[in-house]
Amino acid sequence: MSEGARRSLPPFDPADPLGIDDLLAPDDLAVRTTVRQWAATRVLPQIADWYERGELPGIRELARELGSLGALGMSLTGYGCTGASAVQYGLACLELEAADSGIRSLVSVQGSLAMYAIHRFGSEEQKERWLPPMAAGEIIGCFGLTEPDHGSDPAAMRTYAKRDGSDWVLTGRKMWITNGSVAGVAVVWARTDEGIRGFVVPTDSPGFSAPEIRHKWSLRASVTSELVMDEVRLPADAVLPEVTGLRGPLSCLSHARYGIVWGSMGAARACFEAALEYAGSREQFGRPIGGFQLTQAKLADMAVELHKGVLLAHHLGMRMDAGTLRPEQVSFGKLNNVREAIEICRTARTILGANGISLEYPVMRHATNLESVLTYEGTVEMHQLVLGKALTGLDAFR
Repeated sequence: MSEGARRSLPPFDPADPLGIDDLLAPDDLAVRTTVRQWAATRVLPQIADWYERGELPGIRELARELGSLGALGMSLTGYGCTGASAVQYGLACLELEAADSGIRSLVSVQGSLAMYAIHRFGSEEQKERWLPPMAAGEIIGCFGLTEPDHGSDPAAMRTYAKRDGSDWVLTGRKMWITNGSVAGVAVVWARTDEGIRGFVVPTDSPGFSAPEIRHKWSLRASVTSELVMDEVRLPADAVLPEVTGLRGPLSCLSHARYGIVWGSMGAARACFEAALEYAGSREQFGRPIGGFQLTQAKLADMAVELHKGVLLAHHLGMRMDAGTLRPEQVSFGKLNNVREAIEICRTARTILGANGISLEYPVMRHATNLESVLTYEGTVEMHQLVLGKALTGLDAFR
């Protein structure tokens, strides 16, 4: 390369070493900027306190603000939804999780699980009733699939809905439900004599309760609940009419997992940035620790995995926008990016030393949050088996 050509190259950007921003359209950058600014104003100044207290105060107000941003159900079309691209939704998830996984979980469960289920499988009446106020954040939704004894094997769920005349009667329990205690509507999956069906359940229905789960050491700034249905009577039109079987909830989970592929890189970025800044200001042996080879090796490895993960997320987003994204590819992204995000957080903690465990810095908060992200929407083992089956053609689940 000639010296003149070298001089014409753009400068190296530590925040974007691969020039990934060149892949983004102006509208993509605008979405990212809007969500980043909102998170910086509304979440970051208070998130350490919320996390330490183990609560998310003002969640309904936050939901309405997210609705006004167009962040709720943003990749859905019509019914008050933004109709954003998959890449734009992913960028929003990245920025929200850079603030905290609990905030991104609020948005993911609202849009990619509860709203997505109604949008894809609901009747026109269900869509008209629920989606506009959910898109505005006026009604919060939750998604009931996991049970106390059945997580990775939803086909074995015990929650059951039986017909009683023209009504349905729903009985069972769901566990680890984000937004459950503050939701106005729950999408609940249950066994029926016809197979597994989804039900749109107003949470003020008699027999429905959602006790909050306390004493969490992860996702502390998030509402997590149990759902209890004790002979909840529902009208005939409460059932989602367009799907029967596990295809329904699993397609919703795939949409939510896609958001995690991006979101996990937000948590990783926050920890990397904290470590990079700390390495430039923390002095030992007479100079900043960023000047030592071992610290630079850590930072280089973190940057490589972080931006590889963002590239992977962008690639999957382009495939989703093109209608060619397969569930196995989402598993690929979720498995890789969450696993690498946790490693980036742990490495950042070592650079910060003892300060790494303090809530004055975001590192330990993100590290503990990611332990939940690693498990929900499919454990490491389940995604490994999804890929194993795709690679070999052999089913090792049973």
